Amino acid sequence: MALGRQFRWLWTAYAASTFGTWLAFDAFPLVAVLVLHAGSTEVSLLAAAGLAMGAVVAVPLGPWVEFRRKRPVMVAMDLIRFAMLLSVPAVYALGWLTFAQLLVVSVIVAAADITFTAASGASLKALVRPEDLLAANGRFESTTWTATMLGPPLGGAAIGLFGPVVTVVADAVSYLLSAAGISAIGGKEPRPARTDVRWLRAGDLLEGWRCILGHPALRPLFFNTLLVNGLIMATAPLLVVLMLGRLGFAPWQYGLAFAVPCVGGLIGSRLARGLVTRFGRHQVMYVTGVLRACWSIGLAFIHPGVSGLVLVMAVELGLITCMGVFNPVLATYRLDQIPTDRVARTLSAWSIAGKASIATFTALWGLLAGFTGPRAAIAIAGVLMLATPLLLPRRDHELVRSAY
Repeated sequence: MALGRQFRWLWTAYAASTFGTWLAFDAFPLVAVLVLHAGSTEVSLLAAAGLAMGAVVAVPLGPWVEFRRKRPVMVAMDLIRFAMLLSVPAVYALGWLTFAQLLVVSVIVAAADITFTAASGASLKALVRPEDLLAANGRFESTTWTATMLGPPLGGAAIGLFGPVVTVVADAVSYLLSAAGISAIGGKEPRPARTDVRWLRAGDLLEGWRCILGHPALRPLFFNTLLVNGLIMATAPLLVVLMLGRLGFAPWQYGLAFAVPCVGGLIGSRLARGLVTRFGRHQVMYVTGVLRACWSIGLAFIHPGVSGLVLVMAVELGLITCMGVFNPVLATYRLDQIPTDRVARTLSAWSIAGKASIATFTALWGLLAGFTGPRAAIAIAGVLMLATPLLLPRRDHELVRSAY
């Protein structure tokens, strides 16, 4: 399906930054472990504090983005991420890299991520017809999982050959390429209706959350997403410590274990549109939302050797395939339901809440792992994941169009 030249440039920019991000898969935790010799609690603190503080910094930026042209904002956020990430290898080369440096960069990059996401969602809705949104989101999802499949093993190999910060350099360059792609979109982007200086009003700051919490279907989907993503990401630093530390896996094996299953995400994202056409949006979201909750508990049984890698791959394959279908359907439904003049604020609120919840869960699970060990903490997250389908809309009529 042809979605137009402007969408192709947006997609190209997205592909560049996404491949860079996944080439640097867990780069900061890896640097913390391999260079600074950090433990479970420190690695979890790095991930949690960066996300939480970045979310706080981003709170006023949603309204600011709403009333400005989106593409210049996206370019600016790409350039900020480029500069901040490039500071890490520069400081490392001088022998001055510290935990505090990683934390500061994490905060600024997290805030820029949230701002970019809010602007890009609004830009996508303006560039693509409503009936083509699912196809567009499916392409983004396919790109994400392709990058996730190829990036980590290449990044792991690069770290083994060139040192622990080489993937950070690649990630920085990818944002420069993304900025170039967005600049190439061309065409005249209309100026939003309101451009006055009152963008810090409390009503503007809260409007995104009001839009989510006042919608009968977005509200449960919002809380379901927060819980699922929080539990998944909370275990990521623990898996780094467990696999690279206690179980003795090499970095390339760790990357491979999470890369190969991403073929499931690629397949799922390609199937999403056809499944919605055949079974309906609610049925697809509900079934895949339930199925994705059933896999994470398997990570508690990881063990050394080839069979341990196979176990991780099998668990991740099941989880990622379900997410590959669920994510573009949710993203399309969300854009369809949000009024055009509130897209940036609502997506910013959703992203801020997501980052904050991931930070909270990551910090809690880091502390939990300090008492129980990484394996037990991973098991507890898997058990809690089984309860997440209770937050999904259960009936088709609950996916209604809000009367905004």
